Amino acid sequence: MTSTYTYSYTRAHTATHLTDVILGTITDILADLGIDMDRLHHDWMQNENAIKAWIEEGSLDTVVVECRQPSGTVAPVIEFPVSYTTSGDGNAEFTASRARAARFRAKFDQVPTGTTHRLFCTFNGPRTPQPGWGPGQRASTDGLRSITFGTLGSAPHASTGMRYHHS
Repeated sequence: MTSTYTYSYTRAHTATHLTDVILGTITDILADLGIDMDRLHHDWMQNENAIKAWIEEGSLDTVVVECRQPSGTVAPVIEFPVSYTTSGDGNAEFTASRARAARFRAKFDQVPTGTTHRLFCTFNGPRTPQPGWGPGQRASTDGLRSITFGTLGSAPHASTGMRYHHS
């Protein structure tokens, strides 16, 4: 009984931490690029609850931000892949390097005024439906170059990284 409680407790804290890392980084990126964040702020609780639930259940594969320029070009595309481990050390430290991420973001191409964004999530299997989230079609990243940041944040049972696809 105790190990089940500890496992659930750790998964919930891991999910909360990684959700904060992902959504915080998305906010930083959109601010750096000068993209309007009204919709992100309006849907914050809905997005936060869905991403947290999917990480906790282990179904979330990747959170994706697509930036659609006024010309119709979709670039950049930023991916936050989530990796899971079958066991976790309850004493492991939660880590995230905002300063390192800021240096990485400095390499991002600027986008034209009027560029908008969309959030997508991909999954590694069945998931629990979440309010405000439904099926969608991702834009292709074919023809875009990519840079991998590596680990953005980690915690017991899961971690997330970042990939930046650009033209």
